[in-house]
Amino acid sequence: MRHGFVKVAAATPDIRVADVEFNKENICRGIEEAEKANAKILVFPELCVTGYTCSDLFDHAVLLKAAKKALLEIAEFTRDRDLLVFVGVPLEVDGKLYNVAAALNHGKILGLTTKTFLPNYGEFYEMRQFTPGPEKARYISFNGEEIPFGPQILFQAAEMEDLIVAAEICEDVWSPVPPSIGAALEGATVIVNCSASDETIGKDTYRRELIAGQSARLIAGYIYANAGEGESTTDLVFGGHNIIAENGTILKESGRYRNEIIYSEFDLERITGERRKNTTFQTAKERSLIRVGFQIEKGETSLTRTFPKKPFVPSDEQTRAARCEEILTIQAMGLKKRLAHTNARTAVVGISGGLDSTLALLVTAKAFDMLGRDKKDILAVTMPCFGTTDRTYQNACEMSKKVGATLIEVPIAEAVNIHFRDIGHDPEDHSVTYENGQARERTQVLMDLANKTWGMVIGTGDMSELALGWATYNGDHMSMYGVNASVPKTLVRHLVKYAADDTEDEQLREVLYDVLDTPVSPELLPPKDGDIAQKTEDLVGPYELHDFFLYFMLRFGYEPAKIYRLACSTFEGEYDRETILKWLKTFCRRFFSQQFKRSCLPDGPKVGTVALSPRGDWRMPSDACVAVWMKELETL
Repeated sequence: MRHGFVKVAAATPDIRVADVEFNKENICRGIEEAEKANAKILVFPELCVTGYTCSDLFDHAVLLKAAKKALLEIAEFTRDRDLLVFVGVPLEVDGKLYNVAAALNHGKILGLTTKTFLPNYGEFYEMRQFTPGPEKARYISFNGEEIPFGPQILFQAAEMEDLIVAAEICEDVWSPVPPSIGAALEGATVIVNCSASDETIGKDTYRRELIAGQSARLIAGYIYANAGEGESTTDLVFGGHNIIAENGTILKESGRYRNEIIYSEFDLERITGERRKNTTFQTAKERSLIRVGFQIEKGETSLTRTFPKKPFVPSDEQTRAARCEEILTIQAMGLKKRLAHTNARTAVVGISGGLDSTLALLVTAKAFDMLGRDKKDILAVTMPCFGTTDRTYQNACEMSKKVGATLIEVPIAEAVNIHFRDIGHDPEDHSVTYENGQARERTQVLMDLANKTWGMVIGTGDMSELALGWATYNGDHMSMYGVNASVPKTLVRHLVKYAADDTEDEQLREVLYDVLDTPVSPELLPPKDGDIAQKTEDLVGPYELHDFFLYFMLRFGYEPAKIYRLACSTFEGEYDRETILKWLKTFCRRFFSQQFKRSCLPDGPKVGTVALSPRGDWRMPSDACVAVWMKELETL
């Protein structure tokens, strides 16, 4: 349970209708199996002690007495087992029969959550046997103990105070106002559902979307355990469709038509962090729900859930293509508005033959198409200097012509050498002054060309570079509108590839693919044997690692040790632990020290959930100290 992870499970046991002893044994078998898997929360289906499809047999005292006895025996079975278990059972209280989810922990029945909404339509006739639960929970006497009974009972872990669990039963989540809403507003971070939802055509899709949507709405973990094979098939078939979801994402899902246990891990730090940031998630002003403590040992949680290596890039090809088209449209729409509002006659783009400037040029061309403007008013400016290679130069020239832009070549070597002479810098000294002098000269050329043509300089820098401060202050750091400002480097590559695959111009496609194959470089140092001498990722580290760090640090506020743990697991076999730690330290150090560059960024469109605009998503003091973050990394 380190770093807020807790393993959970949803189980569909083999049952026989009304064979309580058989059902009890299989429920206990499931508890034993889940405990061996180190699950801390285990959920069984609705009325699984007896079977959901007992119908009028629920009116028979012999069945209800057997169910109560079995419940007590299942509770006792949990005595020396370290998990919280929810079991569906029929329960008679004050002469009325209720559909209940019983919470069991270390030999005790902690609470009895009642079903609020009883379906009485279509194939369901629950109101024939059952009574809806009370409006509020109260205590009842059960087997000599005073136990909470009713809806929205909260079960809070003593050793992990953010682990607060509430239950609802099947139809409750299908209702307009599920009981889980009130529970979440009073602090529940995990919702469990003991369910018996039958299979009809298309229902699995609806069920999946419903559970994912409820977990998103509540910013919570959701465990859905469904009835399966063994229920009566007189009229219905149950598929055992179990689902574990977290904040809108399905973490694990069972196959249908087979009884099984599924496992995954909730990230409570992620859930609570999202709730802190989301100001529309308004917690209840006054606590009115009953809270019951439960005990679980706070130990290590082995992870079975996976984390994407490229969290900014969808893994599914079809989804990725749709995402790329949407992002390009957002970028182009932002630029379109700015060009129209300022009455800019031209758009000036510095073209290097690299990924970022290529994307900026493609976006600018798309914006001009939206405006119905002639793309010859896009000034694609190549500025060869000391580090320019023939490969990148030719690619820059060729793509500019192919998109219909006006290509302008401004060699800057002479101007930079004059500048070096003016400030007394030796051109043989290839220090940061040598590099940044070129970057600033390029920006000056672009700005002045924009002034000359009543135009606007379109920024090319991406979000990954901004996070690392890998930009020359008042050089490529500056523009009049930064179209790539919230696009990370790993995503830039896929956007260019999407554009390459989408174009009908074979020559342009070839150029774009060669750009994709070119090492990332600012090309500020002289080439070696005609090849790029300065490779960015050799200097600051792999962008796939930095984008991984960036996503989990900014999106969820994870601590460095947790990011390190996830990175080691995700990139196992690709980077060793020492390499990951080295670049994580670099990321943290640079992210804090380079905030001053981000504090004065030009405007640019937000495209995703992570952005670094000082006017929007990321407002950080330029002199904030990294000491606390680095101290944690030093202990790893």
